[in-house]
Formats: sequence, structure tokens, C-alpha cells
Amino acid sequence: MAMQTVIRNARILTLDERDTEYAEADIVISGGKIEALGPGAAKEAREGAHVIDGKGLLAMPGLVNGHFHSPGNFMKGALGNSPLELFMLYEVPPLMDQVASPRFAYVRTMLGCIEMLKQGVTSVHDDCFFVPVVTDDEVDAVMRAYADAGIRATVTLDQPNVPEHQKYPFLKDLLPPQLLKRMSEVRLMTDAELLGCYDRFMANWHGAASGRLRCAVSCSAPQRVTPAYLQALGRIARERDIPYNMHILETRLQRVLGQENFGKSLIRYVHDLGVLNEQAMVIHSIWVDENDIALLAGSGCSVAHNPVSNLKIGSGVMPFRRLQKAGINVCIGNDEASTDDGINLWTVAKVAGLVHNIGDPQYDDWPRPVEILTALTSGGAQAMRLPQPSGRLAPGFQADIILLDLNSLAFTPLNDLRRQLVYCENGSSVVTTMVGGEIVMDNRKLLTVDEEAIKAEARSLAGEFSDYMVRCKSAADELEPYYRQMYLKALDTPVGLDRWAGPMVP
Repeated sequence: MAMQTVIRNARILTLDERDTEYAEADIVISGGKIEALGPGAAKEAREGAHVIDGKGLLAMPGLVNGHFHSPGNFMKGALGNSPLELFMLYEVPPLMDQVASPRFAYVRTMLGCIEMLKQGVTSVHDDCFFVPVVTDDEVDAVMRAYADAGIRATVTLDQPNVPEHQKYPFLKDLLPPQLLKRMSEVRLMTDAELLGCYDRFMANWHGAASGRLRCAVSCSAPQRVTPAYLQALGRIARERDIPYNMHILETRLQRVLGQENFGKSLIRYVHDLGVLNEQAMVIHSIWVDENDIALLAGSGCSVAHNPVSNLKIGSGVMPFRRLQKAGINVCIGNDEASTDDGINLWTVAKVAGLVHNIGDPQYDDWPRPVEILTALTSGGAQAMRLPQPSGRLAPGFQADIILLDLNSLAFTPLNDLRRQLVYCENGSSVVTTMVGGEIVMDNRKLLTVDEEAIKAEARSLAGEFSDYMVRCKSAADELEPYYRQMYLKALDTPVGLDRWAGPMVP
């Protein structure tokens, strides 16, 4: 019989459909799930259960990082603010030719796990990209880190497979012949090679670590892969009922790309190719119009909102309330350490709760704290398409639970619990993190990871990362003037809508 864990006398915020809250109650956990919850529930505990005194603590669902790129974990403060198309040029240059070592990939991933678990993030949806190609060794290193850390993770292989100049409007005509030739000669993985990687990935890791680890698919963005590969991934997602990650209309330039290269919105493009459905995880969804929103709503997809990243690279303000009113599930993510300059999901939640106030004069439509908390928990779990109920505290749900100290400064004095979770908390109040009933952090100390050893090794690998960034800059500097011309030309192209907080752009 499975060992029981009992949390006694905690304040409980369930974030269930009725937003149930208990001033003081118990949670009984067995077999990785919540067995009972409510005042007096501890009476159902068996003799010998592990008891946690919850007096003075808040129990709530663990946070779900709804969109993340773990390969950026070393990049805090590494890159300045610039539009996505120029930013990516320095992060994942198209002319790079060296892969990361497996140990570097392991430590890089583990660094993010440490930060997330200590802040109460119990699940992460990692759209994992690879430079310049996917290798089984790097994939396995990433997954071993997630397995060892004890976090719940759904991971993709995010790999474009068309020439760089096809991903953008105007770029092919702007590049000088010698650069266009070099770009066209870059080794790209074929559809068959990438699908083979997915076969091995899923055979080795889907459902591993007692179900904590799951695989998903990713096209990165629909314009970054061949139509055949885009549709092949869609078939895998439908057959396995797993998420299909796709960055769509993150920037204004991508709106121009749809017009110029496809003669339609990129939302319409994926809809017409049959891959916009309930498995779809549409990331960013900023430069969408009303027709796009209708297609998203009709598909049953989820949308990942990354407001700090959107501000860092000037992408714009997502129409949060319009998506919610259309019935679209919204989750919240960091995106990555390079566009967030950190991995703090509480900070992202605060920004999500504030940034839309300058995007809509109808203040009744501004996000409410409980909506942000729901997006941080069950919204993310729904987007991950987890096979067991998750993201709420209720009997039968996975026991992904965090305990926060209500004696911390964030809650002193305690005026409104939900507001203070969204606007005051920064993660430092989290004292216990539990994933699937297993305690992975107790009294602010991680039990699954030697935090100091990993941090020391990360510092020792800083030289390898510095060399990587030097190569990135060298590879990018040569291309930057032409990307800048492309960006400016796209700005001069009317798109019929605006998602910036500044002056209206045609």
C-alpha cells in the first residue's frame, strides 16, 4: 500500500472551478494523488502517514510554466533588447556549426530546474531547441536532468528545417549573393531525419520517470519547416494526443510574412493545413485579428502568454481579454532566460496582471488575479494535455502542491490573498514543493539536487558558454545589417492592426 502524506491545518487555495478556499483544512495524499481534502480530512489518514504541519502555511497547486526554452538557461543578461528577428540572430545564428556537449546540456537544464522548483513550479512545458541540429546525446542529457530533478516536464524537439531566408519576408532579396549562397548551403535536417529523432525520443522518454516525463512535438513556427513535416507532426500529435507547439504571430513582421509569403495569416495557414486543433499549443498569439481569434477558438487549442518576453523584445501586447472571451485556454510562461533575463514565473504573473491595463481603456476587462492564478496552474496543465487531472487541489488530482509561508513579507499584512499572490509574491515564500506526492523541496532545501554542486559546475562551464556567445556574435554580425533592413521594410508594410502601446502603426 502506498505511503500516505498528510498536510494538516493549512490554509488551502484549491483554484478549482468554484475557487474554493479553506481557512484551515487538511490534505491527504496517496499514490501520487490527492485522496481527500477539507476540514477534518486528516481523520481518513492511515497510521504511520507522514504528517506535515501546515499551520501558518498556504497550500495551493504548483505553478505550471506553460512555455519555456531550457537551452536559454545560461543566457540571463547575455543579450540586449532588440526585436525578435534580430534577437534570434544572436541567440541561434543560422550559420553556427557546433553542438553543445551532453554535460553542458545537462547542467544547463538542471540550472533551470533548480530555479523553478525553489519557486514552486512543479511542471514545465519545454519547447527545447537545438543548435545547429538535434542529437540523441543532447536530447538524452536534457531528459536525464528533468528525471533527476523530480519536476514534471513535457518536452519537444524544436528544430526548423527550411533555409533561413524562407522564414522571413524580403530577406532573400536583401542578402548579397555570397551570404545567400552560404545560407542556402547550411546543413538542414530532413523531414525523415527529424521524424526518426522523434521516434527514438518517444520510445526512450515518453512516460518515463513514473509518467512525470512526457514528449510533445514542435515545428518551432509554421514558416520554419516544410509543409510535409508540419503535417506529419500534426498526425503524431493527434494519434498520441500530445501538445503540438507552434510559435505564431509573435511579431508584427510575422504578420507581414503571412501576407507576403503565404497570402494569408499564419493562423489561417496552419488551419488550412489541418494542424490547428485541440492539441495545438499556439505560442504568443499577439498579432492576431478577429478572424484569427475565431479560428483559434473553434480549434480548441491553447495559447501560451509570455508577457515579460514580449516586452523584452518589443513584440507587443497580446489581446488577453479577447482570447478569453472567445473561450480560448490561456497559460503563462517564462519563454526563456534570454528573453526574461531570469526564470521567475511569479514575476511573469505580475506583469501579466498589469500589462493589459495599458492595452484596454475598458477597465472592467482588465485581468483579475484569480484569472492569472488559473492560467498559472490549471491553464498550463490543460495545455500540457496531462493524462491525469492536474493544476487544482481536489480529490483525484495529481498531488503537485506547494506550501507558502504566510508569515513572509509578501503577505504581511494579509489583505487579499489572490492579489498578493499575483502582485506581491516573488517565490521566496515557497517553503515546500511536492510533485506527484513526492517532496522535492522541504524547508527551502532541494532534496533531489545538489544545488551548490550544480551552480559550481555551471560557473566552471561559463568559459564554454562564453566561447559559444563569441561564435554567435561573429556569425550574427555579418548578417545583422540585412536583418535590420528587413525589419524596417516590414515596418513600412501596412498590416491593418496594432499591438503596441505606443503610437499607432499602419
